[in-house]
Amino acid sequence: MQLSNVLHGLDYKIKQGDLNISIDEIIYDSRIKTNEGLFVAIKGFSSDGHKYISSAISNGAKVVVIQDDVEVEGDVTVIKVDDTRYTIAILARNFYNNPSQSFNLVGVTGTNGKTSTTFLLGQMLEAHKQKVGIIGTIENRIGDKVLPTERTTPESLDLQKLFAQMNDENVDSVVMEVSSHALDLHRVTGCQFDFGIFTNLTQDHLDFHKDMESYAHAKAKLFGMSKVSIINKDADFSELMSQSASGDLITYAIDQEADYQAINLDIQATGVNYTLLYNGNSYDVAVPISGKFTVYNTLGAIVVAHKMGLDLEEIIQTLATVKGVPGRIQSFNSKNGYSVIVDYAHTPDGLENVLGAIEQFVKGKIITVFGCGGDRDNKKRPLMGAVVAKNSDYTIITSDNPRSEEPESIIDQIEVGVKEHTQTYIRQSDRKKAIHQAMEMAKEGDVVLVAGKGHETYQHLKDGIIHFDDSEVVKEFLEGEL
Repeated sequence: MQLSNVLHGLDYKIKQGDLNISIDEIIYDSRIKTNEGLFVAIKGFSSDGHKYISSAISNGAKVVVIQDDVEVEGDVTVIKVDDTRYTIAILARNFYNNPSQSFNLVGVTGTNGKTSTTFLLGQMLEAHKQKVGIIGTIENRIGDKVLPTERTTPESLDLQKLFAQMNDENVDSVVMEVSSHALDLHRVTGCQFDFGIFTNLTQDHLDFHKDMESYAHAKAKLFGMSKVSIINKDADFSELMSQSASGDLITYAIDQEADYQAINLDIQATGVNYTLLYNGNSYDVAVPISGKFTVYNTLGAIVVAHKMGLDLEEIIQTLATVKGVPGRIQSFNSKNGYSVIVDYAHTPDGLENVLGAIEQFVKGKIITVFGCGGDRDNKKRPLMGAVVAKNSDYTIITSDNPRSEEPESIIDQIEVGVKEHTQTYIRQSDRKKAIHQAMEMAKEGDVVLVAGKGHETYQHLKDGIIHFDDSEVVKEFLEGEL
């Protein structure tokens, strides 16, 4: 593609060279070898792409895009812009011919519920013969083909390339999780969202955003990019999200009137039932996934499917047979009469939600095993400890993904919140031993909650990453029970 076409819509200055050249690849990793490549020098948090310009040129780059005033040697074209993160998003969109305009694009943002909402909506659309692309925390998928995933929302260049692949494979709709980091770091700049869903906003990622207002404003950016904004009216900061909507606005709720409202909730261990109110009519809804949060997640998905033209009665029929997300309220039953739930809940609100769901059906005691991730928002650690201690009969604090931190130090911070509600708890930094200890304690009618890692199949320790799967640990223990 001609360089001038790749640069369309951008403000830039030509520092050296000219635009009359062809580009066959865009890169931000200087180690990639190219023939007619365009290298974008991204200023990251731990490294600066400007330091690797000579490496990129040695590997074949013919064009370099910079935001700092640096000297670039060699017979290459140099383009100066104000923000290379923003610029690479527009370059990628142009290079791949704006692929998101060719299918329905749905973005889901919020602290909790993004993955479940995308999975639910994907199943609804597939049941009505659409080919669906999924982008998110657990997997990227085109139809039945699962692709590797590294982060909730890919970098802008990788995202546009994935969109182009989905377009080539005739995808009808793409449903993607949109993280606050992605919105702040321009990963979704240049995307054409047909629908944006706001699930909720509770404390998380304050190591990055610093305060809740900044976190909320990052999330709100999605709704200035969406033709239709679908807002959970019950959630904190819902007014900000609604005010940020540049297109049509649709609301859903449980606790107050909204365009789509759920009432008469009946939450059981096997699922939820509720009445959906829409446009003066009522509909009975049954979903085989437990928890009040399931009601919210299904409401957001229902709105999108309905506004895409699917029949509401048929949507409700599909919901009766949907499958849950791996590692989200994943239930295992012991021959000794207790059950174990593995869930990804890793925020104060997430833990409160899943424990609230368990309280609806537990017949005995609640035993919770959990920890907090290292090198992440440490302000939420005592808050999570307080939530678990308040809503559980027995609390076991353990390790999550400690990363570069000492597990015992993280546990110390969690313990501050636990002590606000109980002096009787267990510290066990070995996660496998902690899970075993909880299951050994459990009696008939009890529920053991193993929280924090959900679908993850690894544990990130100071000296490396090891294989670790909560579900595997639980199943192995249950298989060995007498």
